[in-house]
Amino acid sequence: MSLLSMRKGERFLVHSAEILQRHGVTLEVGHDFGLYREILRTARPDHELGAPFDPARHRLEADNALWIVGRDRDGEVMHSQALRMLDLGGRNVAQYFTRRFRDFPPSGVALDLPRCRYRAGPGAGRMRGQVAYHGEFWIGGEAGQFRGAGLSCILGRFGFWQAIQHWDPDHVIAFMVKAVAFKGLAERTGWMHTEPGALRWFLAGESKPVEGFMAYMGREDLRYVLNLPLADLMPLAA
Repeated sequence: MSLLSMRKGERFLVHSAEILQRHGVTLEVGHDFGLYREILRTARPDHELGAPFDPARHRLEADNALWIVGRDRDGEVMHSQALRMLDLGGRNVAQYFTRRFRDFPPSGVALDLPRCRYRAGPGAGRMRGQVAYHGEFWIGGEAGQFRGAGLSCILGRFGFWQAIQHWDPDHVIAFMVKAVAFKGLAERTGWMHTEPGALRWFLAGESKPVEGFMAYMGREDLRYVLNLPLADLMPLAA
């Protein structure tokens, strides 16, 4: 671990811990995705674990994957997210997802896969090396309790910090639905770059596609975001 990431990571942890404590939130990090599935079955019975994090499909262990769960003062799950290292096989991100995008579908919906497509943007073509995929990002609770209170700023960056501590990847990427991206989730959670039009998912029996953005960060982006003063980014929580 570099001196740069230690100093910035430690400062982020101290400041974020103060804000999380104020909201009564505790975070747990784990690697057993069978356990993660069971946690979600209880906390989010209407949610189906996404295919990229299904332990029946992939080898997900401490060296290549992790999940994060947040709990409120009563011990109830109010947040989840997960990260997984991708094996690009020497390809760039554009080449990898051109062949593999169907392995990263939205969860819980039936798709008309022959009509679905991935369009690589210029950023995807530049990304190589060690790449982490980020997904399963969810914040629960009543409106204004956690959502709308600025906690997405902390929780998104906590995922970035964990990626640095575990793998220090060259890049981190995520997909998000256009409607969610337009509401500013990418900015609130700390993503510095997005590519519109990356995905087009056709639901079975539907004529209008669901559009997806690709969000991405490089190593220096991650460290830059973690060094920003949290009080300036989330005034409601500060």
